[in-house]
Amino acid sequence: MIHLRDAITHLVGPKGVIANPADMTPYLEDERGMYHGAATLVVLPASTAEVAGVVRLCAEAGVPIVPQGGNTGLVGGGVPFEHGGEIVISTRRLNRIRAIDPVNYTMTVEAGCILADVQAAAAAAGGYFPLNLAAAGSCHIGGNLSTNAGGLNVLRYGNARDLVLGLEVVLPDGQVWNGLRVLSKDNTGYALKHLFLGAEGTLGIITAAVLKLFPKPCEVVTAFCAVERVELVPQMLSQMRAISGDTVTAFELISRLGLEFVLRHIAGARDPMATAYPWYALIELSSSNPAAGLRAAMENMLGKALEESGFADAVIAESLDQTAALWRLRETIPEAQKYEGGSIKHDIAVPVSRVPEFLERATAAAEQAMPGIRVCAFGHVGDGNIHFNLSQPIGMDKALFLAAWERMNRVVHDIVVDMDGSVSAEHGVGRLKRDVLVQYKSPLEIGLMRAIKQVFDPKGIMNPGKVIAKQE
Repeated sequence: MIHLRDAITHLVGPKGVIANPADMTPYLEDERGMYHGAATLVVLPASTAEVAGVVRLCAEAGVPIVPQGGNTGLVGGGVPFEHGGEIVISTRRLNRIRAIDPVNYTMTVEAGCILADVQAAAAAAGGYFPLNLAAAGSCHIGGNLSTNAGGLNVLRYGNARDLVLGLEVVLPDGQVWNGLRVLSKDNTGYALKHLFLGAEGTLGIITAAVLKLFPKPCEVVTAFCAVERVELVPQMLSQMRAISGDTVTAFELISRLGLEFVLRHIAGARDPMATAYPWYALIELSSSNPAAGLRAAMENMLGKALEESGFADAVIAESLDQTAALWRLRETIPEAQKYEGGSIKHDIAVPVSRVPEFLERATAAAEQAMPGIRVCAFGHVGDGNIHFNLSQPIGMDKALFLAAWERMNRVVHDIVVDMDGSVSAEHGVGRLKRDVLVQYKSPLEIGLMRAIKQVFDPKGIMNPGKVIAKQE
């Protein structure tokens, strides 16, 4: 191992290696504090060639690799195991924006670029990159692509995989696949890029990508609406998309409990409504057409919704500050929930039309399974992705509550699968949901995934033990 460390240091230089245990700590723990791993070394290559060289050395030595971006993941996919025999390869120094083509509406970026920097560079060139997450200021675009991140604008623009034209990937043997094509159409065989998008670094390390850009929105209208009858929300979303000319960018659902958590724990948060309601919808319209008349469209849509008794009240943001304040109510729910004790979280998706049914069934089942449990549900109802988070009953011991994680998971996930849904909508599988995947996917699907892993990574060194377990 000493020989390998020396060889890697010679390749990437002293700045590209972290060997001190204290300095490695930020790379060994996940965002939620669920996993505390160990590693032989943390390596920070500064180029694709350096990544390839390090991977080649590790492959020859049979040393497993854990690719890592901004380490903001929520399923333990980017941190090493506790045994300490793995090497972490961080993309932090792969942070160049290689090219922006405003005419082609594309930009080529390296995997370590922070998402907010990608957004800013696109805007400076007159374009718009729509992927947006609460962790935009710290997550890396490579990690976003490796987990097929969703976020706030999926309804209009799609998931991360829908925003990619080409990839550059270092394979588990150190070879570099250059698939950095800017073509919108390429039917020359298998679409290899899709194997790496969402693979969480188990098939290779994404080092660069060609991203799709869009015209920059010049009009944005945001409304916060009180919802009395959540069962009407899918129908209202459908009507709003039709009436607005499909300019609905976001449609977020917030439970009263989620809002109460924010009002209780987030400084400066204020309730937009004078009266409390069971649910709220945060709706945003946007268009690159300055004459789109979105304000009038929003007022017209909300007027109809209020008449039909689906919405009880509504507030339209009058300024950028008000817009930011409304979005802050939605984006800070996970942070606020931390102050309420332990939480068992579910990142699920069901068909949009069945979101209300899921909320009713899953809430009833969770409350029956654990009396006093507090359901904090919110999410991107526009694409069927609900964060169905369970807060511990008031007065219950946190450790005792978290010990029920697997039991409560089964309660919720059984309902999700019964409704033709997904047990992981946007956070990925990683280590947290690896065994859950085997419970709910068919043997054929698991077998195909293992076969793909075997083809790309026969030695099993690329992020082993994540997404798909090695077959014994």
